[in-house]
Amino acid sequence: MVAASLMPTGEASAVPPRLVPSAVTLDHYRALFARLHLTRALLNSAGLATAVTLVSLFLNSMAGYGFAKFRFAGRDRLFRVLLGALVIPAQVAMLPLFLILRALGAIDTYWAVVVPGMASVFGIFLVRQYALGIPDSVLDAARVDGAGEFRIYRSLVLFLCAPVLITLAVFTFMGTWNDFMWPLIVLADDRLYTLPVALANLAGEHVQDTELMMAGAVLTVLPVMLLFVFLQRYYVAGIMSGGVKE
Repeated sequence: MVAASLMPTGEASAVPPRLVPSAVTLDHYRALFARLHLTRALLNSAGLATAVTLVSLFLNSMAGYGFAKFRFAGRDRLFRVLLGALVIPAQVAMLPLFLILRALGAIDTYWAVVVPGMASVFGIFLVRQYALGIPDSVLDAARVDGAGEFRIYRSLVLFLCAPVLITLAVFTFMGTWNDFMWPLIVLADDRLYTLPVALANLAGEHVQDTELMMAGAVLTVLPVMLLFVFLQRYYVAGIMSGGVKE
């Protein structure tokens, strides 16, 4: 994919195909930004993925911590109901969610992309499993010292849950960045398009320009790949400690 994006026009479709470009060129990357104006789509994807990740971390961490450490009527039953929702395909909820957002006037706005990703059952489950390992004595000591519940959450729980929160951030950012179907459904204004949707439209217009398509694919994959590489250590630690209990 990277090699094809650096080839001169037409070389990627040559027979027999080449594995290495005869001459390295960045013209296709320049065309994406200068001629095809993908800068806005790139910024849309980055902004939406960041917003969804931050809001999701806040809501999922509070819910997961609540299910792990607070006792209230129906807690375990409610949690089992949430886990049962994991078996429901996301596509089943798309039509009801679309109708709700349309009734609220949120279709064809950034909110239509942000709201569905603000919380997830998987995120709540992941944080809960990790938070179960926090000793109750640590939280009780903070309460004895006069700390309120939100201060305990903000100053203590978030710090102790950092590995699993980083893991959740990677999952959420990658999922939002790569999401194609939902933004395609709710966004009609091309100024609001995310990068996958913009590239899909581009593919329809430039179906024969293989090198240009490969350059767009590289731009889509590169940010999430770099994010995963830099946070891999925390990602693995969060998965192991959140999913494996003695």
